[in-house]
Amino acid sequence: MMTLAEMAVTVLTTADGREKTRISRDFAKQWFGARDAGAPIEIGIATPPDKPARPEKPDLLSPRDVPIRKTGTPEGRNALLHAVAHIELNAVDLHWDIIARFSHVDMPIGYYDDWVQAADEESKHFNLMCDCLEANGTFYGAMPAHEGMWQAATDTAEDMMGRLAVVPMVLEARGLDVTPNMIKVFKQAKDKGAIAALETIYAEEVGHVAYGSKWFNFLCGRDNLDPKPVFHELVRKYFYPTLKPPFNEEKRAEAGLPPDFYWPLTEREPK
Repeated sequence: MMTLAEMAVTVLTTADGREKTRISRDFAKQWFGARDAGAPIEIGIATPPDKPARPEKPDLLSPRDVPIRKTGTPEGRNALLHAVAHIELNAVDLHWDIIARFSHVDMPIGYYDDWVQAADEESKHFNLMCDCLEANGTFYGAMPAHEGMWQAATDTAEDMMGRLAVVPMVLEARGLDVTPNMIKVFKQAKDKGAIAALETIYAEEVGHVAYGSKWFNFLCGRDNLDPKPVFHELVRKYFYPTLKPPFNEEKRAEAGLPPDFYWPLTEREPK
């Protein structure tokens, strides 16, 4: 049987989105099934690719070149669903990548449980978005997408704490801020399928942010570090100089992110 790290690399090197997520969900089932049976799969050590395999479509553009989505039209709402599908596919790879890339770091078994669970849920989210697109007569790959989604992984490829700070605690936390307004868009359009899919994503993304916060704080505790200034330092190092409100303070708190972690990052660091 493959090790968990080898499973992660297999997902990362699979290009087609539907196939990638099918394999991802199958591996998650194997992982938890083996845990329940009392015969856990070995973690192992593996080297992931610098970038995950990707399908030929969608065309990947610079952020400034991706067309603005006008959500008052069916085409604009499809573009929004397409953008979410692209985010979710990248999230699948990000969660498997954090398993493989840092497989040499000694971590409790719960760490792997959390990221396998997150990868499984992101796989479900991608397929939910694809189902919505296909119900509307289009598909993932029919529109251009943002080429910068993997940049956070590249920037933090050698820094596990930086990865936890930037990906779940900044990027996924941002999803908690913006998803309620997306749900409103589809409620106005009376698109029940998209509403249900986005509400599922919204509920489960809280857990992914919480995993990031939990394991970031665990690593800080293991090294006797104060998490808040370390978080500020890493976000300023690997992300933009500032974060932009508004913030969903209720859901961020539910995920273990107190306001004093992110509000200071709305201002530039004092000289």
